[in-house]
Amino acid sequence: MLRLTARRSATAILRSGGRHHRSVTAPLSCSDAFDHSSYEVSSATRRWHSVLSNGSSTVIATTTKSFNIRSGPVMGCCYESTAAATDSDTTGPPAEKFEYQAEVSRLMDLIVNSLYSNKDVFLRELISNASDALDKLRFLGVTEPQILKDGLDLDIRIQTDKDNGIITITDSGIGMTRQELVDCLGTIAQSGTAKFLKALKDSKDAGVDSNLIGQFGVGFYSAFLVSERVEVSTKSPKSDKQYVWEGEANSSSYTIREETDPSKLLTRGTRLTLYLKHDDKGFAHPERIQKLVKNYSLFVSFPIYTLQEKGYTKEVEVDEDPAEANKDEQDGKTEKKKKTKTVVERYWDWELTNETQPIWLRNPKEVSTEDYNEFYKKTFNEYLEPLASSHFTTEGEVEFRSILYVPSIAPTGKDDIVNPKTKNIRLYVKRVFISDDFDGELFPRYLSFIKGVVDSNDLPLNVSREILQESRIVRIMKKRLVRKAFDMILGITMSENRDDYVKFWENFGKHLKLGCIEDRENHKRIAPLLRFFSSQSEEDMISLDEYVENMKPDQKDIYFIAAESVASAKNAPFLEKLVEKDIEVLFLVDPIDEIAIQNLKTYKDKNFTDISKEDLDLGDKNEEKEKEMKQEFGQTCDWIKKRLGDKVASVQISNRLSTSPCVLASGKFGWSANMERLMKSQTVGDPTSLEFMRSRRVLEINPDHPVIKILNNAYKSSPNDEEALRAVDLLYDTALISSGFTPESPAQFGGKIYEMMNMALLGKWGGYNDGSQQQVNPASFIPETVEAEVVEPAEAGGNK
Repeated sequence: MLRLTARRSATAILRSGGRHHRSVTAPLSCSDAFDHSSYEVSSATRRWHSVLSNGSSTVIATTTKSFNIRSGPVMGCCYESTAAATDSDTTGPPAEKFEYQAEVSRLMDLIVNSLYSNKDVFLRELISNASDALDKLRFLGVTEPQILKDGLDLDIRIQTDKDNGIITITDSGIGMTRQELVDCLGTIAQSGTAKFLKALKDSKDAGVDSNLIGQFGVGFYSAFLVSERVEVSTKSPKSDKQYVWEGEANSSSYTIREETDPSKLLTRGTRLTLYLKHDDKGFAHPERIQKLVKNYSLFVSFPIYTLQEKGYTKEVEVDEDPAEANKDEQDGKTEKKKKTKTVVERYWDWELTNETQPIWLRNPKEVSTEDYNEFYKKTFNEYLEPLASSHFTTEGEVEFRSILYVPSIAPTGKDDIVNPKTKNIRLYVKRVFISDDFDGELFPRYLSFIKGVVDSNDLPLNVSREILQESRIVRIMKKRLVRKAFDMILGITMSENRDDYVKFWENFGKHLKLGCIEDRENHKRIAPLLRFFSSQSEEDMISLDEYVENMKPDQKDIYFIAAESVASAKNAPFLEKLVEKDIEVLFLVDPIDEIAIQNLKTYKDKNFTDISKEDLDLGDKNEEKEKEMKQEFGQTCDWIKKRLGDKVASVQISNRLSTSPCVLASGKFGWSANMERLMKSQTVGDPTSLEFMRSRRVLEINPDHPVIKILNNAYKSSPNDEEALRAVDLLYDTALISSGFTPESPAQFGGKIYEMMNMALLGKWGGYNDGSQQQVNPASFIPETVEAEVVEPAEAGGNK
């Protein structure tokens, strides 16, 4: 690499760099890199002075007409401009002035103000146009080899001048003739008059497909998002002359002239020079251009070079101080070491910015696991390897390529279930990056953790949110992407290492449960991936397939119970009879579990049954025994119902209890105890809906339990006895707690417990009286709202 003097022009580098310039350098200051046209604006007129040096003479083409987007005829017209010669030897063709089609003027206004919401895309569009020009040249070169005889490399080069706010983009593509400049940049090819603009507005409102960008030369006009003036210098193999197109933002006309400056002549291709607006001159920084290329055009099929400032260190001699030199002579030192210092030498050099072969276009058989993992870490800034990846190509009605990944861990610091707007999917169109800001267009919310890239040739390059939402192509892509994602997750379940899926479930299990609620179409794909604890597997989670395999021959349903924890579910009285029968019960301990299972409804023709709901059928009904029990305890049930009133809908004899005296079952169509608990804890819960959705409660009693037998005898002997009635109240409150409900008055319930404790303790050890303490009165533990007999306390050591 050569060190260049400050006077060497970067323009010469562009001129020679199109051939053999892998290490061509440029001066540190880019302010001299361009031969700028002076641009003057006055209150009366707006003029361009295009200064073309030709030996000692100069030609100045002056256009005095004020530009107005509203003025000008509908069709393109050509005007000869006046030329003022400053010297009698002045030569050179004058610039021709053309009026835009009215539709183009309106279209430019739409582009600058409506079509693009992000100015960064201007570089993406211009690079895409340059890539198309190179592709066209390569295609024509097959049938016309002579157009490639100059031996120029097919590449794109971008140079910036941050001091003057200028960006130059040069390609060695097909170029354009004079007529093609008029057709492509001054008119809208293959369109009616206002029909095209009307179709554009309609597509913007209705969200239909619009192949606007990449056709009709419209992508070029995105340059005016950041530019106040654009110059296009182009040379086509079909023409011996090079032409320059010049246009200004908010202008109704443009000019075309022949290039006569030898220093600016191209062998072939196009050079775009963007004179940036004052507020957008930040785009002219080399680092920002390089970042935009890597973000949007990293995988364009042709090499993209950007001119970057570089440096290297070297040692240079330092001039010795005369005072120190005299001192050394006086000391008689004959040998002295030269002083040096380290300096950084700056220079400019072309740097390859993109990768021409994206990994998703390669044959999956040729890509190793290490390559996939490296691409994943680099693209998504991850440090851990993914759990799984899937590289596939879909063909048929819609064609696209994709690589999907399952991350190793869930993101920290945010909840993707609540916020589906992630940047996990990068959408490319013809290898040009379009967007990574999606809100369920390519993946549903519950699969928002999936990361990957999608490259489609069928989508338009200007993919907007409206197009994504309504496009039929996108809907087909989404369906196939979701299917591939499920296949990838299913592959983890079949892995030899069982811990892989355990790790996946710990991080993303809630996402799949959300899918049971939101995506009914994919229930059959989601259900085999679900995992739950059970009464026979309290340590390791099991799948629904494993549950079905363990079902009893005469078992018709899949039983579950929702609770706060595994321990709470394990000790619930609802399980007693099922455990005796060795019937497995799923434990739903995650808050979302119960809603997910209710939406799933069935699995392999087996209904999900909540064992905490009324009318549980275990398939062991004995009608004769039930008839005997109803005769024996039927009136007792009515007596208990009369005492409890509206607290319960009915009192029934239970077939699910073995050791507990009673249980409080929920109605079939209301909330369970667990759901009622969750809804009460909601921050924005509605109390009115709580009362509406709270299910009817059914008290089921166990006729074989001693407590129920004693209450049966109490009813038959003394149904109005206060002690027996208080025992019924206590029985109900206890059933509330054991069944997962919350007592309406914990203080009253506590008073009843204290009373029962006092009676039990007095019956075993008698009263406690040491002469200084009063005898404990059981009734003192009961709140005033509970009816109780008041007994006068006895004085210590005396009579009443």
